[in-house]
Amino acid sequence: MHQTKARMTLKDAPVMWRRINSIGVILDCNSTYASALRYSKQEIIGRPIFEHVPKDSWQAMNDSLKVWFETGKVTDQKITFLRSDGTTFPGLLQATSIYDESKNLLGSNTIIFDTNCMNDSDITRYKKFFKTADETLGGIKQDYHTMDDESRSEYDGLKKMYEMMRSVDLTSSKGH
Repeated sequence: MHQTKARMTLKDAPVMWRRINSIGVILDCNSTYASALRYSKQEIIGRPIFEHVPKDSWQAMNDSLKVWFETGKVTDQKITFLRSDGTTFPGLLQATSIYDESKNLLGSNTIIFDTNCMNDSDITRYKKFFKTADETLGGIKQDYHTMDDESRSEYDGLKKMYEMMRSVDLTSSKGH
């Protein structure tokens, strides 16, 4: 999967990001996600999302998937995540759907926050990132008509994700 200009906004993001297909297999992730889970990207790509949560969180992950299938998005889903070394951390998951030109579901863009690391300074940094990334996508919009279908779908999905993230109240999630 090639890196589009839109996806490059996530390269050095301060937030964990992953893209999954419609059956929960990870298609891509950023280095922040890989580092937080203590895996290399190569160890993550192609693996099911359930490998990154302990068994006692599988129901919460299933519930999250159900909401996503029904509504096209997930907001403020609390899920415990599992690192490669067996340790865990509490996460807050947000997801938006990605569709193809015919409005068929391709997968989702998912942002995950480690709620142990959500102080006021971090939240300010996250909000600034989402605002800047959304503005960067606005600049890419001028090339929209020259993009192939996959790049347009990716652009549309990330635009929707950044817009949603700019409206999420992260302050209420601190310390959960």
